[in-house]
Amino acid sequence: MFRSLVADWRPIAAHSLQTLYTTLAGFVLAVLVGLVQGVAVGASSLVYKAVYPLLVGFNSIPKVAFVQVLVVWFGIGTIPAIATAFLISFFPVVVNVATGLATVEPEMEDVLRSLGASRFDILKKVGLPRSLPYFFASLKVAITLAFVGSVISETVASNLGIGYLMMSASSDMNMALVFAGLIVIGAIEVVMYEIFAFIEKRMTHWAHR
Repeated sequence: MFRSLVADWRPIAAHSLQTLYTTLAGFVLAVLVGLVQGVAVGASSLVYKAVYPLLVGFNSIPKVAFVQVLVVWFGIGTIPAIATAFLISFFPVVVNVATGLATVEPEMEDVLRSLGASRFDILKKVGLPRSLPYFFASLKVAITLAFVGSVISETVASNLGIGYLMMSASSDMNMALVFAGLIVIGAIEVVMYEIFAFIEKRMTHWAHR
């Protein structure tokens, strides 16, 4: 396994960069869409009741089922991997941002309203800052899920990436290379998780003991 990491470092590095690219692309899209939807769902009880059950239902569908549809639409390659990473990782962002906004203390809202604050002022000065710990917590979950989505898609509908590399190695019974790919993808996930954990501590230090 470790010999394979050394002997096959060039293809492993090339496929790792491809997986990292597709994962980050899907993750960025998930954060943008999830943040907008989370604010909409958490700021309005009407939107929460109308949209949240649909999001839960959508999230319960196995994302691997979408891969075949994405292949028909976009063909084999990078786009299905990006789309799968997006589909599997945006839900935690929506849920956590919505939860942060929906659980603002009513007493605090009442005080701000008595001082003449509008609904937008309450959202900007209380809701969004309060939801930051939830948001950054969701990023740590979403980035790991995005890697899962990318690798799943690469094993089915790609000719590049760690998922494709492991699938090819498995068909050749090269289990050392398969485990090398697992180690690399696990190491990348740990690094990305720690990056977001560091950013979380820097941005929301006031929320931690």
